[in-house]
Amino acid sequence: MTDAQRTPTPIDTIADRWVDTLAELSPSLATYIGRTEHNGRLDDFSPEGHDRLAAAAGETLRALQAADAVDDVDEVTKMDLSAELGLQLDLHAAKSHLRDINVIASPSQDIRAAFDLMPTDTVDDWSVVATRLSAIPTALAGYVETLRQGISEGVVPARRQVTEVVTQIARYTSDSGFFASFVGDAAPADGHLPASLARELADNAGAARVAYDQLAAFLRDELAPAASDVDAVGRELYALHSRRFLGATIDLDETYDWGVEELSRMVAEQESIADEIKAGATVEEAVAFLEQDEDRKLRGTDALQRWMQETSDRAVEELGRTHFDIPDPIRRLECMIAPTNEGGIYYTGPTDDFSRPGRMWWSVPEGVDTFDTWRELTTVYHEGVPGHHLQIAQAVYNRAELNSWRRLLAGSSGHAEGWALYAERLMAELGYLDDPADRLGMLDGQRMRAARVVLDIGVHLGKPRLDGNGIWDANYALEFMRRNVNMSDEFIQFEVNRYLGWPGQAPSYKVGQRIWEQIRDEAAQRGGADFDIKQFHMRALRLGGVGLDTLRAALRDG
Repeated sequence: MTDAQRTPTPIDTIADRWVDTLAELSPSLATYIGRTEHNGRLDDFSPEGHDRLAAAAGETLRALQAADAVDDVDEVTKMDLSAELGLQLDLHAAKSHLRDINVIASPSQDIRAAFDLMPTDTVDDWSVVATRLSAIPTALAGYVETLRQGISEGVVPARRQVTEVVTQIARYTSDSGFFASFVGDAAPADGHLPASLARELADNAGAARVAYDQLAAFLRDELAPAASDVDAVGRELYALHSRRFLGATIDLDETYDWGVEELSRMVAEQESIADEIKAGATVEEAVAFLEQDEDRKLRGTDALQRWMQETSDRAVEELGRTHFDIPDPIRRLECMIAPTNEGGIYYTGPTDDFSRPGRMWWSVPEGVDTFDTWRELTTVYHEGVPGHHLQIAQAVYNRAELNSWRRLLAGSSGHAEGWALYAERLMAELGYLDDPADRLGMLDGQRMRAARVVLDIGVHLGKPRLDGNGIWDANYALEFMRRNVNMSDEFIQFEVNRYLGWPGQAPSYKVGQRIWEQIRDEAAQRGGADFDIKQFHMRALRLGGVGLDTLRAALRDG
């Protein structure tokens, strides 16, 4: 999408080949990046499937280590892909796949989510959907086989995650759940489906529901009794997961102490803003005051979607004139209400040719139909522009310089989510959050992210509780979050369960922001009076997604 086309190097070829391998071995990942040739299949979640993926990673790593970098682009690719492949092998050796179940990002959710980004405009598209639906029983059977091996080897997840996923599955398979609704509403953009295809979709969706119910029975009857009562994964495994989500190695104990300090700073900043909103008010009183303001409310998901789109379009148009160079393909961002009710807000990147644009998704919990604009404004900036969309779509756009792995798959949660939090603060600095209510909403999110650092490391490393009464556990974690976030209790409970089952991911937001700010400040110190913040941002984003250790090295050495 840019002008001067880079001549592919041997390292580019290895990286591109790795993307092809991943697309073959993980069809759901292929769908995510817009590779449609595998849309009729699903991943192999059996032990043999995991072994094949590890073997392919090892082979690719050896080829990469033997290849010489010819320029700075190659240096970054080699550094980052080597780290990614090495970590993948470390996690496999630690048998993390044998206990891979949680409430947000494990095969139970990934198999269902594979359908969210599939094309559905034509009859042929729906025929492919039907084929993929037919693959669900085999995929789930392989997953059960892997978890069963974990039981036999004593590598088991926490019971809490198992029982929560059973509850999720019941929502998937109900008569009003995902599968029934998905095929019940099936239709091409024009006309109708042939009766034979409609029957095939219904039959395959029915078989998928049965397979999911069988998974739930296994989880309830076999895995739950064998599962651990302890939510913490321990320091050794946590360190691997922290590296996975940050693309950087950090001092976990220092980071925990910093998190405690950062949380205190967020609370003080919130208290100051609360007083601006209502003289003498506590944070809780200011929130209660704002929640009574009808002018700051949206009622219904249609109103939410319209407001998201209007807010996003305005940010793209204004920032594209002033603070960022935003190419035309990146200016299209679709704001969507997700087809699930699990409570998350997330972004999916554009396809390689931008035929499917970047999308911001809001998974609205059941029963929730009222939204506060002051609370959610910063979310649109986080997921859209200058947050995830600008970051991820810019990498996709930079095809002249970056190989397909760099554009579509490289990076870490710490790079992505750290940038998105960094972007929230940037919008405040640019005047977009000058309204004290909107600023309080941003700080509410920042406070939650700081609390996550403390909670996540605290629980999984068995740190002493902040009140001095024993060590961190699930009950204290829930109490702690209730004190630090102004959200519905259903959301808080889901969030805590997420942290307990997905170690290392939650801190990557705030720790990633910290590292982004450190890298910027280091660049400003080196540049002195010549430092240009716009140039820094665009140079960093042109690298595409990378681990944060790689980002620091590339911006220091480049």
